[in-house]
Amino acid sequence: MSKLALLGGQAIFEQPLEFRSFWPPVDELTAQKLQQLYYSRKWTAFDEAEPVFAKAFAAYHGAQHGVFTINGTITLQCALGACGIGSGDEVIVSPLTWYATAIAVRHVGARPVFVDIEPDTLCIDPDKIAAAINERTKAVIPVHAYGSMADMDRIMSIAKCNGLRVIEDCAHMHGGIWNGKGIGSIGDVGSFSFQYTKTMSSGEGGICITNNAEIADRIFRIKQIGYGAGELPRQAKSGPPRGLLCYNFRATAFHTVVLEEQLKSLDSRLERYRKAVSYLEGRLNKTTKIRFQKPGKKAQRQGYFGWVMIFDDPAYSDIPVSVIQKAIEAEGLSLLAAEGPIYRHILFNVENEGYRIDQPCSVTEHACLRMLWLLHAYLGLTEDQIEKIADAIEKVMTNANELRTYAKDSEGVVNTAR
Repeated sequence: MSKLALLGGQAIFEQPLEFRSFWPPVDELTAQKLQQLYYSRKWTAFDEAEPVFAKAFAAYHGAQHGVFTINGTITLQCALGACGIGSGDEVIVSPLTWYATAIAVRHVGARPVFVDIEPDTLCIDPDKIAAAINERTKAVIPVHAYGSMADMDRIMSIAKCNGLRVIEDCAHMHGGIWNGKGIGSIGDVGSFSFQYTKTMSSGEGGICITNNAEIADRIFRIKQIGYGAGELPRQAKSGPPRGLLCYNFRATAFHTVVLEEQLKSLDSRLERYRKAVSYLEGRLNKTTKIRFQKPGKKAQRQGYFGWVMIFDDPAYSDIPVSVIQKAIEAEGLSLLAAEGPIYRHILFNVENEGYRIDQPCSVTEHACLRMLWLLHAYLGLTEDQIEKIADAIEKVMTNANELRTYAKDSEGVVNTAR
C-alpha cells in the first residue's frame, strides 16, 4: 500500500486542519467590549471607537493619519480618487494579486497597466515599471504579496523621477517593516484590508494610512459623503473640494472594536509566524526541492498573509500542481492556488477591454501555474501542528514518482501546465 493518503495510505492529520475552526481569533475582552457597544447603541462610524482605532493602526505603521472604510477594495478606490486619478489616466499594477486591486482602478475611470513580477519575491519588478511609464501614467500600486514586500526604495525613486503617486496595497502585509519604516507609510497612501482571511480580521473592513494631511482629508470626505473628520451629520463645516466624488463607504463601530485586541497582539502573532516559516523552510530545504518565495530585499519583518511554495524544480516540473495540491490535501492540509494572473480573472476580464500589457507577464504566468500557498492562520498553530504540516508536505514531495504515476493514470498524460 502506498505511503500517500491519496493512494490509500494513512493521512498525517487524523482530522483535516480547517482554519475556520480557529480563525479569526476571538477573546473574552473583545466579546465584552462588543456587548457594551451593542447596549450603548453607539454603533455608527461617528462613535469614538473608529477614530481611536484608525489613529492607533496608522501610528503602529508609522503614519500620522488613518481613515477606516467598509473594505479593502474601497480603500484603494478612495486612495486613487484622493490622489486625483481619473478618466484617461493609467495606473501600473501587479498581476499577482486579487482582482480588486485592478478593479479599483477601473472604478475611478482609469486604466490598469499590468507589469510583471520578480521571480524571487513575486512582487512587481521595478525595472519593468520604468519601461511601462508614458505620459498617461499617473500612479503605481505595488502589491506586497503573500510573504514578501515590493522593493519600495526603487519604486519610490522611479515614482519621484516621473511624478507618480504610489499607493501601497498592503492587504497581505499587516505589521510589515521595510528598511526601518512601517509598510504602508512609505508611499502616498497605504491600503489595508480586514476581510475574513486577513492577518487582522473584522470580517470586512479596510483602512487607508498616510502622512499627507491633505490626502487624508480627501480620503475621509470620499468615504463620508463629503463630511470632514469630526463633523457630525447635518453639521458639516466645509464642503469637499470641487470635483471630488464622495460616497457612503462607512463601516460600523463594531468593526474597529473587533480589531482592537488583534492590533495589540499583532507583534507576538507575527513572531510566531516567523518562527514557523523558519522551521518549515529549514526542514524542507533539506529533504525537498521546493522553492520558497523570498522576503523583500530590505524587509525587517514580514506580515505573512501567506507562505508560498513554488514547485518548478526539474524534480517536480512534470507533475501537475493540481496533483500535488490534491495529495497534500489528502494528508489533511489545505493549500491554495495562486490568485492570478489577475487579467485572466473572470470577474475582471470583460472581453479583454480596459487594460494594457506592453510585455507578456511570463514570470507571473509561470509562478501562478507552479505555486501553492498556506494561509497565515496555520502558521500560528502549535509547534506539534507545525511539525505535522512539514510532515505532510515532506511526505508528498519525497514520493514524487507516485505522484507521476497517479497523474498519468488519472489524466492519461501529465499536464505540466496545471
